[in-house]
Amino acid sequence: MDGSSVVTSDGIAGRTALVTGAAHGIGAAVAAALTAHGARVALTDLDGAAVARRAATLADARGYALDVTDAAAVERVFTLAEQELGTVEICVSVAGILRPGRILETTDEDWRATFDVNTSGVFHVLRCAGRRMAGRGRGAVVTVSSNAAGVPRAGMAAYAASKAATTMLTKCLGLELAQHGVRCNVVAPGSTDTAMQRSLWDGADGADAVIAGSPENFRTGIPLGRIAEPADVADAVVFLASDRARHITMHDLYVDGGATLRA
Repeated sequence: MDGSSVVTSDGIAGRTALVTGAAHGIGAAVAAALTAHGARVALTDLDGAAVARRAATLADARGYALDVTDAAAVERVFTLAEQELGTVEICVSVAGILRPGRILETTDEDWRATFDVNTSGVFHVLRCAGRRMAGRGRGAVVTVSSNAAGVPRAGMAAYAASKAATTMLTKCLGLELAQHGVRCNVVAPGSTDTAMQRSLWDGADGADAVIAGSPENFRTGIPLGRIAEPADVADAVVFLASDRARHITMHDLYVDGGATLRA
């Protein structure tokens, strides 16, 4: 048989994955995609009721209320998920918030809240997952960051800075855990059709305006001419979590239709 025609497993089926921010948007799409590939999935979110409803729509999945800013709560949920679903071998950190505003108008509370969730929250999750995976000698971590981490955005300094910190956090973890067989990668979406994205739109033509770009704000449009769907980002996450990416770590995969011109 021609070796090129052999279908190989992606290694996701039968594994347990934990996904934060999984009640809506990208996190929900990631959970659904992992389930479709045969994983057992622990969906977590600050909105416990919503994540429970989401988990009920998936096979072999459970929902857990989780505030990622609470390090002790992160430990408890990991422990409970492993008791109920099995050893977590895939961790996907998606939970995040956006409080837009120009730097001179950004409040101390908005700055702290953004970093509490987008950076410290991710640190709590990755540290917990990393300790467990390192001890077992296997695992895959994927952080959903943003293309704003790599290019300046007017009116989004807190968000961009928090995502830049999270991106480097993930890469440093990947370097430290490589010797333990644990891979850590980043997916950096651009504008994606989620509630967070729509909250930035002004009127019914919001998507068209994003695709066209905004020269006055020094922002390019989207060369591919479309807003991403959550599933587009989820597919990238699943690839990096899978054995098909077994020799990829510390990578930052942009899924933005070319919007940043890979600056």
